[in-house]
Amino acid sequence: MTEDLKKALLQKCKSMDIPLVGVASVERWNNPPFLPWMPEEFYPQSIYPEAKSVIVIGLPVPLPVLETNPSLYYHELYNTINTLLDQYTYRLANFLTERGYTSIFVPRDGYGSVQVLIENPTAFFSHRHAALLAGLGTFGVNNTILTPEYGPRVRFGSILSTAELPQDPMLETQLCTRCMRCVKMCPSNALNKEDYPSGLTDKKACSAYSAELNKRHISPCGICIKVCPVGNDRVLYKRDNDAIYVDEELFANHHKAWKHVRSYGGKL
Repeated sequence: MTEDLKKALLQKCKSMDIPLVGVASVERWNNPPFLPWMPEEFYPQSIYPEAKSVIVIGLPVPLPVLETNPSLYYHELYNTINTLLDQYTYRLANFLTERGYTSIFVPRDGYGSVQVLIENPTAFFSHRHAALLAGLGTFGVNNTILTPEYGPRVRFGSILSTAELPQDPMLETQLCTRCMRCVKMCPSNALNKEDYPSGLTDKKACSAYSAELNKRHISPCGICIKVCPVGNDRVLYKRDNDAIYVDEELFANHHKAWKHVRSYGGKL
């Protein structure tokens, strides 16, 4: 019965043009794949005690828009994806509830503002860890989830459901190449060379930089996900040469385009 429900759910996601979907049993939080792990209060069953499964969806961040960052263009794209994630997870939760399996969506961020993050840099639920446990990707040095399809250029949303859905296998291959581009190019020096969870992001430094960009209407930063070489989208957009972000002579047209976009809509 739940296998049929999962098929119906996946078909629903397909009809909504959602490219990434994964399912994890809440029991996976009780048997973490690495230590240290999050406190129990952040587990899905601690937020919705009836939860049996977590459904995670992912929407891609188109690389050519991301490359203009920091810019109003990327700022608007980020907000658009966030809005869609909230709408889609809300609709999917209702889809399951209407079939007798009560479900709730989890907002894509879980915090009120960047300023709040500076004071308390933790949300009440981690979509990144949910995506990991749902088999959508693995952690990179930049502390984001890397996916085979889009690298770290994905935003995630989650649904907590009473349905005991068949779960997806976790990825066994680590996708991060440890090229350290994200570490070297982070403008707030918030990353280090250690693998997650030993190497954690300096969340306050990252949030403080985002807050400054926010004042100029060009947040978030996004440098660490822009330069990451992982993801089939780099091939799709013909971005396999990492020199594109540093060689302004060889890639003059690209740099000219990015400079044009950055010059309008926000405060320089």
